[in-house]
Amino acid sequence: MLTERQELILKLIVDEYVKTAEPVGSRSLSNIMDVSSATIRNEMSDLEELGYLEKTHTSSGRIPSEKGYRYYIETILKNIDEETNGYFEFEKIFEQKDLERDEVIKEAINLLSQATNCTAISLGPNAYHSRVKKVQLIPLRETQALILVITNFGYVESKQITISEEMEMAELVKVIELLNEMLMDTPISKVSEKLHYEIQHSRIKELMKYRETIVDSFIDAFSKFAQTRYYLTGQSNMLYQPEFNDIHKLREFIHTIENNEIFKIVETSSDGVSVKIGTENQVTSMHDCTVVSSSYEMGDGERGTISVVGPTRMDYRRVIPLMKYIANHIAKLYEEE
Repeated sequence: MLTERQELILKLIVDEYVKTAEPVGSRSLSNIMDVSSATIRNEMSDLEELGYLEKTHTSSGRIPSEKGYRYYIETILKNIDEETNGYFEFEKIFEQKDLERDEVIKEAINLLSQATNCTAISLGPNAYHSRVKKVQLIPLRETQALILVITNFGYVESKQITISEEMEMAELVKVIELLNEMLMDTPISKVSEKLHYEIQHSRIKELMKYRETIVDSFIDAFSKFAQTRYYLTGQSNMLYQPEFNDIHKLREFIHTIENNEIFKIVETSSDGVSVKIGTENQVTSMHDCTVVSSSYEMGDGERGTISVVGPTRMDYRRVIPLMKYIANHIAKLYEEE
């Protein structure tokens, strides 16, 4: 446990470093604390030895370590009143009754990104563990049809198929009826396996003259269920963070986003607010970043998540309560259905 003075020094260093991105020296702190620079230097040295501060190569000042940030979040912020200024714009978004829920969420995520100068993400649940409720074939025109797959949670995926001259619509309808019977209540995660097994071992084999077209279409539609619904904005904000002046780091970050690896670091299972700092993130390119996530209930046991991705030097005092606020208000949108 740190002493009261050590806690104050750590807090001041984190707060100053968040604002300036520059290492903090003893002289600037002594002016604030009315304590000699020598005393501050000794305390900073002790904090460095304990692992809460780090010394950079280019300055005699100190910056917070991952351990320092963790202590700041879990101990110091708990004893500080939550920062709730600047919520008026968010209140206006959530009060808009003429917008669809998804549009309200998008606007809130856009504003979250602007307010934090970070990348913001909204994740809905995937339907991978849902069960098949209905399979349907909808003729569009002579040569086109739409296969619909509906789950017990109301998710719908579709796949358009081309009907060749050799295909008979009546036979396709029979196949769909069989698939309905066969796949009813099957978990989405087991559909592909069951399809392949049934085609080889049941009466559907005789009917499946066009099995490659049908099965490929189904597998394509079902694979979409495993994809999380997401909205991501503010990627360019990272361009203006001093931590990403290193072009190599910036390229890695952009590559992580483009390859959807960024979703590996978003915490979707915990209650409340989750904070992953630096190397706590499993993706190497995120080791200079912090990911703050907050989950919310969507009804029917489903959960969604909002996240902010920024430098470890993010304004935790503002970001964490803001995430709680937005997650709570998104949850209320689902309660109003």
